[in-house]
Amino acid sequence: MWVVPTMSFKKTSSTVVISVDALESAANTFTQTEHDLQLSALDQEIFVVLALDVAPAPPDAIAGVNTSTSVSLSTTSRTAVGNIGDNNVLGASETAIRAAGFVDGGVGFQQLATEAPAGMVDYIGIIATSQFFTQIEGAGNAGAKSAGVRIWGYRARADAATYSALVQGTVLSA
Repeated sequence: MWVVPTMSFKKTSSTVVISVDALESAANTFTQTEHDLQLSALDQEIFVVLALDVAPAPPDAIAGVNTSTSVSLSTTSRTAVGNIGDNNVLGASETAIRAAGFVDGGVGFQQLATEAPAGMVDYIGIIATSQFFTQIEGAGNAGAKSAGVRIWGYRARADAATYSALVQGTVLSA
């Protein structure tokens, strides 16, 4: 992800909260949804992400079967659920139940990479194109899974050089 000095863009809105759902099209099937921010490319408008929360539904507790629900939020389209090690992923979360070898429902685990950094930072990411994407995929579940995603951020206008670099960086991270 490109790191841009705060002075390269000007805040044009108050904080906006966006809530979306990620829904699997069928059980254990990778599903991606595109969400439009309706940013103006002519005005070199960007969305500055301050924080986000990703809350996957719990996986099914099936005796003897490992199950999971994985979700990510990215600035570009993906062919698989991502993790925070990927340049275009702003946040990811996984909830899993490890039951292989057990006669009961197993033990639940959750991995989060969705909270804002503990240190003082101006923002955690920038969406330079007009859309962002959510990805979800379950594993070993009997039914389709879902997740709730919430983003806090604001609209800003970037100068021409910053906007160009951000859009190019977004396209190259795909």
